[in-house]
Amino acid sequence: MEPGADGLRWSTVFFDLDGTLADTIPLIIASYQHAFREVMGVEVDEADARSWIGRPLLPALLEVAPDHGHELDRVYREWNLANTARLIRTYDGIVELLEALDDAGARVAVVTSKRRETALLALEHVGIAHVEVAAALEDTADHKPDPAPLRHGAARLGVDPRDAVYVGDATVDLRAARAAGMAAVGVTWGAGEADELVALGPDAVCTTVAELSGVLLPGRL
Repeated sequence: MEPGADGLRWSTVFFDLDGTLADTIPLIIASYQHAFREVMGVEVDEADARSWIGRPLLPALLEVAPDHGHELDRVYREWNLANTARLIRTYDGIVELLEALDDAGARVAVVTSKRRETALLALEHVGIAHVEVAAALEDTADHKPDPAPLRHGAARLGVDPRDAVYVGDATVDLRAARAAGMAAVGVTWGAGEADELVALGPDAVCTTVAELSGVLLPGRL
């Protein structure tokens, strides 16, 4: 899609949250490690924890530890909430990118596998509380890589998925975008591996926020 007169390549931009808008990766990994240590007395490898990011929490835990999933979920959420303010970080340039998209007239919203309350807390801590959460965990029965959350977000904003892009750091994000009929842009500063993102053939894979800005606002360069 060519940029319009406003400089936008897509009129609606949906963002993943964890590892895309907010640097929650250390918080998530530490939360997993704490939960498994407390509930099962085992250590979780960081690579394993990273591979679970982007999926809804409880299903991932039940898959890994069927007999302990619910207790792991409870302990994870309790520790994660208590340590969010201490461990969450901002990504340089994200606030400015969102401001530029807003100035250009883009519709911007978040589609996440987090619960809405937790997502809003994370957005507040990184200074972008004004961004709407168009779809959260409780909004759909199916979750990424299923397209249901993105379709829900598009319906909530009243936009055509073909006019939208989803930006995320995980392969499940890109697969969900394609299945929803949206453009797909991967970013490498989160949990995903660059080669795995590239292998899915998205519209772009960006290594910096400045590069992402160039993809979303090519007419502003």
